[in-house]
Amino acid sequence: MKLVVLCALVAAAAAWPNFGMMADSPGGASDAQKQHDVNSILWKVYEEIRDPHLKELSQTFDPLSGHYDDDGVSARRLMQELNDERLLEQKHWFSLFNTRQRQEALMLYDVLEHSTDWDTFAGNAAFFRVRMNEGEFVYAIYAAVTHSPLTQHVVLPPLYEVTPHLFTNSEVIQEAYKAKMTQTAAKIKSHFTGSKSNPEQRVAYFGEDIGMNTHHVTWHLEFPFWWDDTHEDHHIERKGESFFWVHHQLTVRFDAERLSNYLDPVNELHWDDMIYEGFAPHTMYKYGGYFPSRPDKVHFEDVDGVARVRDMLILESRIRDAIAHGYFTGKDGSVISIRDSHGIDVLGDVIESSTYSPNPEYYGSLHNTAHVMLGRQGDPHGKFALPPGVLEHFETATRDPAFFRLHKYMDNIFREHKDSLPPYTQQELEFDGVNIDNFYVKGNLETYFEDFEYSLVNAVDDTESVDDVEITTYIPRLNHKEFSFIADVTNEKNHDVLATVRIFAWPHEDNNGVPFSFDDGRWNAIELDKFWVMLHPGHNHLDRSSFDSSVTVPDVPSYQFIKDRTEEAIQQGKELHIEEFESSLGLPNRFLIPKGNKDGLEMDLVIAITDGQADAAVEGLHENTSFNHYGCADGIYPDNRPHGYPLDRHVDDSRIFEELHNFKHIQVKVFHHE
Repeated sequence: MKLVVLCALVAAAAAWPNFGMMADSPGGASDAQKQHDVNSILWKVYEEIRDPHLKELSQTFDPLSGHYDDDGVSARRLMQELNDERLLEQKHWFSLFNTRQRQEALMLYDVLEHSTDWDTFAGNAAFFRVRMNEGEFVYAIYAAVTHSPLTQHVVLPPLYEVTPHLFTNSEVIQEAYKAKMTQTAAKIKSHFTGSKSNPEQRVAYFGEDIGMNTHHVTWHLEFPFWWDDTHEDHHIERKGESFFWVHHQLTVRFDAERLSNYLDPVNELHWDDMIYEGFAPHTMYKYGGYFPSRPDKVHFEDVDGVARVRDMLILESRIRDAIAHGYFTGKDGSVISIRDSHGIDVLGDVIESSTYSPNPEYYGSLHNTAHVMLGRQGDPHGKFALPPGVLEHFETATRDPAFFRLHKYMDNIFREHKDSLPPYTQQELEFDGVNIDNFYVKGNLETYFEDFEYSLVNAVDDTESVDDVEITTYIPRLNHKEFSFIADVTNEKNHDVLATVRIFAWPHEDNNGVPFSFDDGRWNAIELDKFWVMLHPGHNHLDRSSFDSSVTVPDVPSYQFIKDRTEEAIQQGKELHIEEFESSLGLPNRFLIPKGNKDGLEMDLVIAITDGQADAAVEGLHENTSFNHYGCADGIYPDNRPHGYPLDRHVDDSRIFEELHNFKHIQVKVFHHE
């Protein structure tokens, strides 16, 4: 798996004999060679393969002669589809939400996933690269590299440089074509979608941040809704709960960005109400035309071939009914209780819906169908034969502010369930013998915008006879100055104790200056960090940099950076240390806190130190700094507690928290400087 997180024994990470990319790895090829091949197979994916070896493989490799752990069943199935000319043509749009197109992409994923050596993996990649639809191919490669044991140290290049059309305004793409045709180097300025007359423009920097887009699409690659345990080698633990948590965090963070810009928190969508805000994406497919627009104030319409509005209301009613009763009914008639801390996992599987849903025929697929329903409202009956909308791609979905309205709607359903559980008692929340004496922030909470530049070389058509010319675009992105969380903690016991440190923040008041109650505030809490530490007897001084947060990851390096480092390592026989970029699952580390404003966005900041021994699902957590809170796709999730603990259940009386010695609540301000 690609998660650079602690998902198995931490000691195993320390015991790995070689993190270097030059080491031999499963499959018979060095990691550096695998990185080179992945770089080359995705480079100019709409054009001919440029690498001589892979180009030859594309013509000479026979998929039926490869080595597989499924006796070649997957390869024979895909070859049959290819020979029968049933596969989607090249130079056509692709959407994962299109059932047939998804099936085709997953046929190739299966072939790659079942390959047992690198010659077979690379041969299949080269062979199908020139024969399958480019979008299907890219998705299959990204999914396979994410999940295959052959590619555990391969760093995937940023999607926004592989398929720039999905991340870049069409006006910029047109300028890029002009630069290519005139063979003139260009550095083109990008603008966020919309105009100043649209209030949503104030928060476009969030939904259109390519680092955040990368995080969103990466999560859905790591935890795909199509994952089927019967065809894979393991079960993804707490997948439904992680689905809830990652989208809950995006939703509450979006609200914090809105309050930073003097906008009210986002309202939820309703199937029987109008969609008040329209959206013009200003983006285009590489092939297939422009992404459809949606005007203001349109009512939901039935979408031909997808669902009726009435169907969505029925599914919602069935799910809310199950929450009220405290159980779901399995397709075999079994009763599946959700009145415990694991119920959120079942509910997440149902709402998404993934293959883990206990009864998809009855409860449907609320999330996935809703994405298509909302994405098609510009052409619900196919009258104009428009391609899929931005909400039908995980890469582009957050560009549309309606994405957050849709997820606020689902988030409120999740809250219904969470609020049905009994509140934690003071005894459950206490960590006996551990006292937080002091808690504060060292350094100023200040944000600013900086220009980010990325390549558009892969956005334009090309031939080998025409030299590349440097074409880039730059766009403002949010960043913040480094700061640290400081806590002075006393351990009254005469021995070391393992502790879990959990830090959250939420806006102190709404857009009208009315303070949020503690119960509403904790539901809107943004998780800022979670880590384990060994507390020694007596006084302990904790100093945690914002750059070390387990919530965030470094921004993905540029395609050219990965290529250059790989070729340098191969030519010089050196190790290539880019393992810190193996996973882009997490918000960028420059994106930890909301924008704030010039007056200072007042926020409640809380720290909870809980019993690490009871929390920890694996050993050695205090020795590891790479834990990621967004989930664990290939092993045991390290934290036994629910996501958001101890703020995940409703609070009848905030004095329970105020009286805890292992909990501290302060107020801070986040300033933004132009």
